[in-house]
Amino acid sequence: MGLYGSNEPTFNFETSANRSYPVALEIIFYFGFLIAYAVKLPIIPLHTWLPDTHGEAHYSTCMLLAGILLKMGAYGLIRINMELLPHAHSLFSPWLILVGTMQIIYAALTSLGQRNIKKRIAYSSVSHMGFTIIGLASLSDTGLNGAILQIISHGFIGAALFFLAGTSCDRMRLIYLDEMGGIGIPLPKLFTMFSSFSMASLALPGMSGFVAELLVFLGIITSPKYLLMPKLLITFGMAIGMILTPIYLLSMLRQIFYGYKQFDSINSLFLDSGPRELFVSISIFLPIVGIGIYPDFVLSLSVDKVQAILSNYFYR
Repeated sequence: MGLYGSNEPTFNFETSANRSYPVALEIIFYFGFLIAYAVKLPIIPLHTWLPDTHGEAHYSTCMLLAGILLKMGAYGLIRINMELLPHAHSLFSPWLILVGTMQIIYAALTSLGQRNIKKRIAYSSVSHMGFTIIGLASLSDTGLNGAILQIISHGFIGAALFFLAGTSCDRMRLIYLDEMGGIGIPLPKLFTMFSSFSMASLALPGMSGFVAELLVFLGIITSPKYLLMPKLLITFGMAIGMILTPIYLLSMLRQIFYGYKQFDSINSLFLDSGPRELFVSISIFLPIVGIGIYPDFVLSLSVDKVQAILSNYFYR
């Protein structure tokens, strides 16, 4: 309503985006939108609702939340904050990069300490969204394209991990990792799918997560806005997060599938993944591999809009 009444009244987005607003007014609007989208994305310290929600919700709800709803927060930051309020975004972007780097490391470390399997994946989502924050704050074509690709990539990967975590918990009737173990022997199909999506989440080359995070790395390194030393420090922090990611993901795989705890006790009750579960998993896995092999399939849809946003608002 503030934007509507600040000049000639209109709700047309293109008209509003082409207007110039006082910097102080942009900062006020930007801060309000940022708080709203920071809860949705989420951005630390406004992320605390997400792990509890994932930990208590059914895995179908977790799939919708991780695959679609969280990504709307990132879309809002790009579409509203970046395009509508460019001057304020330029002022806030260094702080966003700092918060994004802290989020990658903090959420990765916190994920490692979670006993609840769905909470561990939830903190993994929070960590991966840090790359999106850094990409959209890098003010470079490559970084923003990487942020958009990370939104799409993690939408597939996060939804698949919650789906497989839910199917695993349904079979074992357990949700805490330290009580699990050994189901890789009676459930080889589930083990294969879970391992494949975990590899995608830790940015294995050839999968969409690798391309997205690589573009974010290149975007911050080539950004014309920041000095060399801050860029090196941010890159170092992102690298630490990427090292921590396989630690908590591979640890999760070890606790669920390796060993003999559950296999020795009730392995005769376990049923491996059926046709419907395989169909869902493969349907999600194919675009992950497709984007990883040929990322231009997605980038070609966003590159023109990204260039328009950055050229018309940040470098004019």
